[in-house]
Amino acid sequence: MRWLLLLVVSSAFAAEPEKLQRLKVPPPPWPAGDERGMANQIGPATFQRCAWHMQQPGAKSYELSQVRSNTMPLSPFAGPYQVKPKATAGIPGTAHAFNSEQLNENAEPGQQGTQFDALGHFGAFKQPWDGKSEFPAKDAVYYGGFTQQEVKPTPDSPLLKLGMDKVPPIVTSAVLLDAKAFKKRAMEAGELVSAKDIEGMLKAQGLSQRGILPGDVVYVRTGWGEHWRDPDSEKFYYTKAPGLSFDAAQYLAGKRVVVISLDTPFVDTVAEGMLMGKAGPAPGTPAGLPFAVHHHMLAQAGIHLIENARLDELAADRVWTSCTMILPLRDKGAAGSAVRPVAIGAPAVPPRK
Repeated sequence: MRWLLLLVVSSAFAAEPEKLQRLKVPPPPWPAGDERGMANQIGPATFQRCAWHMQQPGAKSYELSQVRSNTMPLSPFAGPYQVKPKATAGIPGTAHAFNSEQLNENAEPGQQGTQFDALGHFGAFKQPWDGKSEFPAKDAVYYGGFTQQEVKPTPDSPLLKLGMDKVPPIVTSAVLLDAKAFKKRAMEAGELVSAKDIEGMLKAQGLSQRGILPGDVVYVRTGWGEHWRDPDSEKFYYTKAPGLSFDAAQYLAGKRVVVISLDTPFVDTVAEGMLMGKAGPAPGTPAGLPFAVHHHMLAQAGIHLIENARLDELAADRVWTSCTMILPLRDKGAAGSAVRPVAIGAPAVPPRK
């Protein structure tokens, strides 16, 4: 009870003034051929909501990304990631000395660490692939109805549509949903954050009246981020995780959010053994779509995903709403990007000494 009271009291001045909450953002449907999805809502209204948070007394910035290194947890779906420092070099006839690095062959930096998914990262088929016949890549359909031929016509083609170069700078208001505090413990692998949980967190955090606004970014802290270790000697973090339920994905899509980010490696729920085919997907997951949250957000709703966010400091200061700035790399035709999201907001607790 004391925890709930603290949440409500500390959240009294967390949300933007109502006049800013009511500012209109561009509504769907978007024009034919759209490649931005819900990011079409970014603009003057979201900038004004953002600016209000930056102007609050005591506002501070929060790093929401993990530090990248050769020894961090690595995705099993991506290639090895090894940054190799090069020897200090110089230019004849000058007094300059400079340093740089190189990546190993087959590295997938856009899918490692804190990373951002382009809308073209996921497509879907009308029927599940049986795994025995030739992979029917040519039949894939993407956000907006784009076909494989339009998005990635050959195996070595970059994304001609829906790539990272189509993502605008994301400058908008953000909501942090603290599932760890709401459930009074860190979530376990296979557990779900449901639509009902989201409504419960909004109420507990004093955000029922504000709610989730069109154009918001939603960060969800499950507590799984506490398993992030560097060096990753346990090899545990990427084997399983909690995540969003399918009905939570539908709920958030209905709120027209721009980005959803969790402190987990998948956003989708992954039970122990699921990656090895020894366990099924989460309850409520549509047939043939074990990563249904990825499918719904990227291929259907036009909502970007950020994985492996660092949310503990933001939660510790109870910064339930903030200005967030997300600037992924504009790699032409890329399906993902390393990203360094930040949040700027006023702590609701006294500064730590």
